[in-house]
Amino acid sequence: MSTFTTTTYLLCVSVGCLSVLIMSGNLLVIISIIYFKQLHTPTNYLILSLAVADLLVGLLVLPFSTILAVSSCWDHQDLLCEVRTTFDISLCTSSILNLCFISVDRYYAVCQPLRYRAKINVRVIVIMILVSWIFPTLNGIIHAIIGVHDGQSNRKCVLIQNINSGSTGLVLLFYLPAIIMLITYLKILMVAQRQARSIQNTTCQSKKSESKMERKATKTLAIVMGVFLICWSPFILCRTFNPFTNFIIPDAVIAIFKWLGWSNSMLNPLIYAFFYSWFRSAFRMIISGKLFLGDFTKSKLF
Repeated sequence: MSTFTTTTYLLCVSVGCLSVLIMSGNLLVIISIIYFKQLHTPTNYLILSLAVADLLVGLLVLPFSTILAVSSCWDHQDLLCEVRTTFDISLCTSSILNLCFISVDRYYAVCQPLRYRAKINVRVIVIMILVSWIFPTLNGIIHAIIGVHDGQSNRKCVLIQNINSGSTGLVLLFYLPAIIMLITYLKILMVAQRQARSIQNTTCQSKKSESKMERKATKTLAIVMGVFLICWSPFILCRTFNPFTNFIIPDAVIAIFKWLGWSNSMLNPLIYAFFYSWFRSAFRMIISGKLFLGDFTKSKLF
């Protein structure tokens, strides 16, 4: 009994700390983009949408998952299971769709800079964000309905082993967007290298500076995508191959991989802070409380 109590206590503390870190980091990103007018760009609006999805993971998914993990005799566990599953599937799908649209934004910014403002305008960004939220929400609700219909057990709930989501769902919701992002960023990399060589031969400092900023933004967002894939791939691969191996992968391993995937929501703000000087400046102003001392919406962050 004491072992169970100690384990439960450690789990709750760990998840609590992870939730606070996720919510704090992504809240900094959200406030920065909304408050500072300099950050009102198409790419940052997509980053804002991604940060909202990550924030909700820390606010909704992790606490529900902890309750399910430590309370096996709760009267309303089936209902909580379906609610958590709906949030989990919706928010994870929203994250990868946001990342996919970010790669499209970067493609036009780097590969077709002259057409970028015409192709990626406010209306297009709004459509991208709506698609990134409406489709995942419907998908999460459908999964919840299927779970209720099939009488999903608690074990499957905790590990999200809904077999009815199947390989087709994984292909459409993870593998296909991941392949699109990888191909897009590889093409961006090749074009960026060609542009870098041509820019070196010009004497226009403004073009050099603009090209350097675009390449840095693309590199940073490619790292965000890479971290996402590293965090989620182990769990997705387990879900893909476990049914074909008669479910030989231990439950504990799958649970660890799932928590690794959720921890990705904490890493994106750290990446922005490390690579983007303007996000670092915005974070410092927010944390120091400087925003309460006056109107800094038009401050120069870089």
